[in-house]
Amino acid sequence: MESKMMFTDNNGRKFSLYHDLMQIKVREILLISSPYDAWVMEEDSKISERIVSEYRGLNLSRPPRLTWVSNIDEALDNLGKNSFDLVIIMPHLSNMDCFDMGLRIKDKVSGIPVAMLSHRQVEIADGGALGGVDIQFVWSGDAELLVAMVKNLEDLLNVEHDTQAVGIRVIIVVEDSPRYLASFLPILYKELVRQTQALLEEGLNSEHRLLTMRARPKILTARTYEEALKLIKKYGPYILGVISDVRFPRDGKLNGSAGVDLLKDIKAHREDIPLLLASNEPANKSRAEEISAYFVDKNSPDLMSEVRSFVTEHLGFGDFIFRDLEGKEISRASSLYSLEKILRNIPQDIFLKHCEKNDFSRWFYARTEIRLANKLRPLKDIDFPNVETHRQFMLSLIAARRTRRQQGVIVSFNPKDFDPKTEFLKIGSGSLGGKARGLAFICSMLCRNPWMHEKHTDIVISAPKTLTIGTSGFDDFMEMNNLSYLASADVEDEQVTQIFLDAFFPGWIEAQLWAYLMEVKYPLSVRSSSLLEDAQYQAYAGLYSTYMIPNDHHALENRLAQLVDAVKLVWASTYYKAPKSFSQRVNQRTDEEKMAVIIQQVAGQQYGDYFFPAISGVGQSYNYYPFGKMNPEDGVATIALGIGKSVVDGEQCIRFSPKYPKILPQCPTLPDSLKNAQTRFYGLKMNRGEDLNIHEDANLERLNIADFEDIHPVQMLASTYLPEEGRIRDTAAVSGPKVILFAQVLKHKSIPLASVLKDILLIAEKGMGGPVEVEFCINMYEDGRKPEFNILQLRPMSARADLNQVHITDEDLKSAVCISSHALGNAEKNDIEDILIVRPDTFDVSKTREIAMEISKINGKLVGLNRKYVLAGPGRWGSADHWLGIPVEWPDISGVSAIIETSTETLKVEASQGSHFFHNITTLGINYLMVSDKEDNFIDWEWFAKQPIVEEGEFVSHLRVSVPILLKVDGRNSQGVILPEKGKSDFCLINE
Repeated sequence: MESKMMFTDNNGRKFSLYHDLMQIKVREILLISSPYDAWVMEEDSKISERIVSEYRGLNLSRPPRLTWVSNIDEALDNLGKNSFDLVIIMPHLSNMDCFDMGLRIKDKVSGIPVAMLSHRQVEIADGGALGGVDIQFVWSGDAELLVAMVKNLEDLLNVEHDTQAVGIRVIIVVEDSPRYLASFLPILYKELVRQTQALLEEGLNSEHRLLTMRARPKILTARTYEEALKLIKKYGPYILGVISDVRFPRDGKLNGSAGVDLLKDIKAHREDIPLLLASNEPANKSRAEEISAYFVDKNSPDLMSEVRSFVTEHLGFGDFIFRDLEGKEISRASSLYSLEKILRNIPQDIFLKHCEKNDFSRWFYARTEIRLANKLRPLKDIDFPNVETHRQFMLSLIAARRTRRQQGVIVSFNPKDFDPKTEFLKIGSGSLGGKARGLAFICSMLCRNPWMHEKHTDIVISAPKTLTIGTSGFDDFMEMNNLSYLASADVEDEQVTQIFLDAFFPGWIEAQLWAYLMEVKYPLSVRSSSLLEDAQYQAYAGLYSTYMIPNDHHALENRLAQLVDAVKLVWASTYYKAPKSFSQRVNQRTDEEKMAVIIQQVAGQQYGDYFFPAISGVGQSYNYYPFGKMNPEDGVATIALGIGKSVVDGEQCIRFSPKYPKILPQCPTLPDSLKNAQTRFYGLKMNRGEDLNIHEDANLERLNIADFEDIHPVQMLASTYLPEEGRIRDTAAVSGPKVILFAQVLKHKSIPLASVLKDILLIAEKGMGGPVEVEFCINMYEDGRKPEFNILQLRPMSARADLNQVHITDEDLKSAVCISSHALGNAEKNDIEDILIVRPDTFDVSKTREIAMEISKINGKLVGLNRKYVLAGPGRWGSADHWLGIPVEWPDISGVSAIIETSTETLKVEASQGSHFFHNITTLGINYLMVSDKEDNFIDWEWFAKQPIVEEGEFVSHLRVSVPILLKVDGRNSQGVILPEKGKSDFCLINE
């Protein structure tokens, strides 16, 4: 996300206007001085070190390099051999003629800038020329002066291009005294750079910061009245402010009123330009007041703070200060968001006054919001029918810019003034974690691909508002509570939970969450985002915890306590048994794992006491189980009404290909449609009051669709079963039992779900360089608002290994004891001797939880012996709905090498590709063979029943063969077989 590619795409275009700014840089400086001066600069002042330090401290680009010579002859020789951008002459004690040296240097290299740096001011006649010297400074040993000299020269070299290309602002400084210029210019540059840094969009990478820094105002200097007029005439439209001395040359002679006359003339023609009169005579303050100019005393010990005050209050770098007609402050704004809020309610006369003085555009220019400022500056009140129209137009421009600026950008959370409409906020430092990275990446992809929004104008495509707590929060929490021992300790999940709940929560995070909840009142999903979660090759999908909280208690303290507990419990899940066993499987140390946290807006609407979206789903760009004319590359999606727990837990849902949305594989007939359609869904319980429990799924309730037939989503998604006609009609408008088949969406395209999903999977797959999985949900509104497609998560489908060719021959098919035409993976394994089978004769769909416990016990023994095994049994493995399959979790099957999914008369379901269980199978390279009722699918239960038994439980048998079985899966056509060793039909028991 931080690579150069960002600058070539749409998201990069938001910064593209800065790319061509400040093209000319000072890289090489030739210094002519006595050996003593050179020694003082290098050894005493440490000038090179300090220049580098200044540049780094101000986040500026590469510092220049100094080359020293002691006389003009050496200088001319160097100028003939090497290229220099600036020559600095320091007069020797013998008062060598620097002005003449400057002329000789310019004769050698035409146009090269020459500056004189002297220990004392070199006197010249009133208004006299400097000869070959362009500018003179008095050196006091401060490295900041050299930084200012370099930046001032760069400003002079770039100002013409940058003002015309982008409209960069210009500050003009009129000062003839080298001593005052040497003290004044560093102060001004330091303030400009610091103020610009403070205004940069937070959360951008360092390269973006450098680009935006280029848009700071330029500072141009003039020695005489004529030079100043020339600059004002040339750069008049771009002037941000003018700073002037009182006495300087005019018509070739020193003039005691030149500065006052200059500022008067500017004020007469441009009342909106802030003016500063600088003088070493305090009496001139009254002259400044006469022309409404700010005044500073050059000899004041508070000179820096007074200049800072002018820069922040008058040039627009600080807060925007709303003042009444008498100039008294009434309010202030520190960001676009706060300005927009205040702007809505200020009196019309104050609004007009600020418009007339161009205060708004000046403030935007200072914030490098150049395009916005350029749009506002020419506008006058006469351009609008009335004041309110003018105000609303300005508000619309600000809101549009604010929204556009935040798209695809991770913004550092500012508790003092954050914009709740920001897409992606971050608290703390460290990594975002895998899940948050994926979400931030897809947000940036949407920003870089505007054609998506242009193509699908009838639906809003976005992501819910998201706040992340970086891994530094987890590190602080673990360190302050001394909890690192949990990485290696064998502690039950319940005990880990209590340890974390009792632990101290970092105050700096709590303070920021308090500020967050002051603005955010919608339900929140608190989700894990570990370093390895959704990683490219070792994705820990669904192993960590997610907590949903209604966030609707009347007391902020209660809402904060609930959120803090949820964050603690997400952190706690790092040390639960399931992720620990997964880490062991992928050879990853638990102590290397770190946990970021995502706090995300729950997408949906409230219906009565429950909150949920119309549709939740998972889309995959690769379909492991294509049906009919579908190809694997066409992808697959699984959708359900309500919150997406139904989908990721592998419960009853509807599956389709985005390319063929009208084909429903599990609903080929009327009876299948009635059997497989969703009848229950999940909603977040609201209005819980004080009895809210922060435990996983504690606030989710499983609801009957029949109880919600009148709500808008059901009316828009349901079909109606007409038993008397023996058919299902694709509408909810007729009376009869409702069947959720999403016909209006998939068949009749009431919303472009299939088309949007296909395009999102396309750009996500292209961006990640391989197959991807996207979690999403959809809001549908009854009041005419456009439906919303919310992207909740993006992860790679990391299990698809490179397809090394595996050949399954006709001879293999004849001798196989198991054949699947829907097999996952691409492998040839001959190291498996152990088999766990759920015996068909004892299987009871009501006892699937007991079966899972039996499997878990045997798994533990096999893991201890480091023996891989095949697991075979009916239904959807890993389903949270125990009526659809055996609800094993990762610790229960952590040693499995391959899984066979069979069916019985009492349990026939579609494979759940969208579940976390399924995703982790792909990550670990576990082969999954689905044996259906098709003619070309087969499992020889008699062969399995004949194998030697190591252990037999009420439902599960542990078998062990004497010679390893051979497993083949051809990923090119999803075919898989299990073969006994050829020539071996009898097997003997191997003792433990």
